[in-house]
Amino acid sequence: QVQLVESGGGSVQAGGSLRLSCAASGNTYNSVCMGWFRQAPGKERAKVARMATGDDSTYTAASVKGRFTISRDNAKNTLYLQMNSLKPEDTAMYYCAAATDWGRCIGNDYNYWGQGTQVTVSS
Repeated sequence: QVQLVESGGGSVQAGGSLRLSCAASGNTYNSVCMGWFRQAPGKERAKVARMATGDDSTYTAASVKGRFTISRDNAKNTLYLQMNSLKPEDTAMYYCAAATDWGRCIGNDYNYWGQGTQVTVSS
């Protein structure tokens, strides 16, 4: 089992920045990748960014590329999402997730999920 706890959400004006953190514990060595997802009211959950734990290669969704950056601190077992130039359409619940095989990594069916942290961007 892997436990994931997100933090860092909040309310910010358009153009502002936030950094989300995801503290991982448990059998983290089983994770092939970790990622950030978001879900706005009435919309499906969507992947924002992903990082492979083996080589730190990343994927970033086109909608946030150039504004959001995924990174991690191995010593702290923590995943981050730096969000800059935030827009009202970035408003959503943001979830951290981990997957144990690459097939899940490139899809959305991750094995482990955090409880989410709310991000609200006002215009």
